[in-house]
Amino acid sequence: MELRLLPFPLTKAVPLAISRGTTAAVEHLLVEVEQDGLTGIGETGGFDTGHREFTTAAIAAELQALAPRLRDLAPQPLQALEPLLASLSPPARCGLDLALHDWWGKRLGVPLHRLWGLDPQLGVPTSVTLGLGSVEAVLARLQRWWTQLPATRIKLKLGSPEGLDHDRALVEAVAEALDRQQQIGGPAAELQVDANGGWDLEGARAMVGWLADHQVALVEQPLPPIEDPEADSAAFAALELDCPIALVADESCWTLADVVRLAPYVDGVNIKLLKSGGLAEALLMAQAARRLGLEVMLGCYSDSALLNGAAAQLLPLVRWPDLDSHLNLVDDPFAGPTLEADRLHPGVSPGLGVALTTELAGNATARADRSGGEGPWPLPGA
Repeated sequence: MELRLLPFPLTKAVPLAISRGTTAAVEHLLVEVEQDGLTGIGETGGFDTGHREFTTAAIAAELQALAPRLRDLAPQPLQALEPLLASLSPPARCGLDLALHDWWGKRLGVPLHRLWGLDPQLGVPTSVTLGLGSVEAVLARLQRWWTQLPATRIKLKLGSPEGLDHDRALVEAVAEALDRQQQIGGPAAELQVDANGGWDLEGARAMVGWLADHQVALVEQPLPPIEDPEADSAAFAALELDCPIALVADESCWTLADVVRLAPYVDGVNIKLLKSGGLAEALLMAQAARRLGLEVMLGCYSDSALLNGAAAQLLPLVRWPDLDSHLNLVDDPFAGPTLEADRLHPGVSPGLGVALTTELAGNATARADRSGGEGPWPLPGA
């Protein structure tokens, strides 16, 4: 098979601020595998969780180095490729994993959720995200979401550098806005909060009871992730007994092993394809989490409709979808999951159910000219 890589830009309509900083635009990679006249596509890109960081340039270099070893191999069976995939970082593995799954689904002529026996009618509304900012800016972002879709699930970013008082002010303002919206005939809305590791244990203990009093449904990653698994689990264990609302691990949960170790201390896990290394691991994580009595959140970074469309194939297994990043892009080159009100449905075309709608080659050439040749460009097939 032939492996091709192509960089493309993604620009947010509204920049997103979290406890670790603000993102307005990113560069991601289109990953293509081709054999027998069929092309499978995947997406990957850099991200930073506070304790682990990956750059798009480094990911591209990994895949570029692997390309010669793939030429004498076929996209299927996937099991034969597992040793090569295991050698990659999670985001590099994700891009190739998605392309291989897409090729497989296209070869068989069916979307992945059908191959896995999942019922797409079981999907529930996705949350939409409110980044950190002033009270006025956060409420304006909420109103903008309401002009786009019903937004019956709101995820509010906390962990503000301005401290817990500012976090509380944001929660109170958003909760009041949700109540007002319902009073004038809008739908009831669920409020979730995500601290992105922005609190210490003392602050988290002070916040969780207060959040419960304000009818917040869940708190995601209140504590900073810790590289050592035992120390990370111990941090969640120290908070778990004092947490009266659902406690969800995100930056601390990467693989099936993390799901198992965190299961005694959390109520749910946030699975993201770039963290897990793609759909193969994400499917195992979702199934295992459900068997262990955990709820599944399905999240994203600054991802296009390609990555979110791939994740959407898992939506029947998910209680808390959080796949809104592509809804906040001005230059998404892909058409992915369909949106009905605020409920995403996985694509019904074969494979990932995602199509490229814009020519990327010109964009890549222009960006390479502007960059002065920095990074690992040109890439195979670019």
